[in-house]
Amino acid sequence: MTLRVLPGGRGETDPPGLLVVGAAEIVTMAGGLRRGSSQGDVGRLAAGDAGAGGAGPAVVGSAGEPAVAAWDGRIVAVGTRADVERQIEGAGFPLTRFARLDARGGTVTPGLVDPHTHLLFAGSREAELELRQRGAGYMEILAAGGGILSTVAATRAASAEKLAAHGRRWLDVMLANGATTVEAKSGYGLDLATELRLLDIAHQLGREGPIDVLPTFLGAHAVPPEFRDRPDGTEAYVSHVVDEQLPGVAAQGRARFCDVFCEEGAFSAAQSRRVLEAARAFGMAPRLHADELVPSGGAELAAEIGAVSADHLAAPSPAGIAALAAAADADRPVVATLLPATTWFLMKPTHAPARTFIEHGIPVAIGTDFNPGTSPTPSLPLAMTLACLELGMTPDEALVAATVNAAHALGLGSQVGSLERDRVADIVVWSVPTSRQIPYWPAGDLVRTVVKRGRIVLERP
Repeated sequence: MTLRVLPGGRGETDPPGLLVVGAAEIVTMAGGLRRGSSQGDVGRLAAGDAGAGGAGPAVVGSAGEPAVAAWDGRIVAVGTRADVERQIEGAGFPLTRFARLDARGGTVTPGLVDPHTHLLFAGSREAELELRQRGAGYMEILAAGGGILSTVAATRAASAEKLAAHGRRWLDVMLANGATTVEAKSGYGLDLATELRLLDIAHQLGREGPIDVLPTFLGAHAVPPEFRDRPDGTEAYVSHVVDEQLPGVAAQGRARFCDVFCEEGAFSAAQSRRVLEAARAFGMAPRLHADELVPSGGAELAAEIGAVSADHLAAPSPAGIAALAAAADADRPVVATLLPATTWFLMKPTHAPARTFIEHGIPVAIGTDFNPGTSPTPSLPLAMTLACLELGMTPDEALVAATVNAAHALGLGSQVGSLERDRVADIVVWSVPTSRQIPYWPAGDLVRTVVKRGRIVLERP
């Protein structure tokens, strides 16, 4: 099956309105961040019981099918088609200025939001798969100069043009899998010049569109080769990040966030705090790679400093879980951004305790962790499938995690991730009658149409 990616969307002479009709169901995600018992509340509007799974959708009466309307890139109405048409006419929007998009019995959701990717890199690391099959561990491969460090060498040598072409390729694949907003980390330069290049390319790709790209500075991803032989190598590199890299990144003005790999064998909680507090002084919101391999104090630190999200969390301590739960209860939620494709691809026997997080009222998001070594997948629907199979999440919980909660993990909860009035009109039409089937058909190419800011940017004929 062929598809078209349309970077600019419809022409400037096309109608400013879009009315999506003919859906079996629309899931709105209206109402803000989900946690605890509301983690699986998708806000389902259905044309009837048929095909909707039979497990309690909010059924729209026979007087009308569900519909969603957008004007000038923003949602203006969601509900039954009859109510939506009355609302938009009552607000002074002429119906004749709305193009119709027929969902043809499919499911309509907000555009997916990927809150954790390592989009830009050079080279690949397929040889590591065989090393892991023979029992080599993540940190063992890194210590031998592989892992992140092999990607650093390739990325430093790559031209800006090559890196940008690489980014466009994978953004097209992400779009074809329903993503309309992604976070993109640096961290494969580990020197100021390359880190700035990665951040600038991510920024420029976001300006090109159609996907919005949010750059994150991850200078503290690993200790680079030129520091590793020093007896104080890690501390010296932390000082380099704080004193040399952060001021340059701040002056460039591309990075919205700063992230640190807080992990045994990488950077301690104290070192991570130092970097993140310095970044916050420059206006970058803190994020954390936390407790991916062993309990490292990352979850506790994320709660303490008010990080936007704590990511991975495959091995949090009981104290870390308690700290995240207390922050959520105090209305200072740190989103637990789980990356099930990573533990799956690393062939780990255990995974992030999603059910524990949900039971403790901690909001959960899902990301791909797209990268060349430990999660080489650009597919959020696949990550949703793994969230169901490996983490024990329900399909509705996984969809919440990949939309509204993921938007909150990027500080964008008031803009994207839901279909409600005044939100950005990022919409996906799926070729299944209920959203519960999105994770049910792994690698199923289920995306039929993607709308970005009210314009059709991808469609499968």
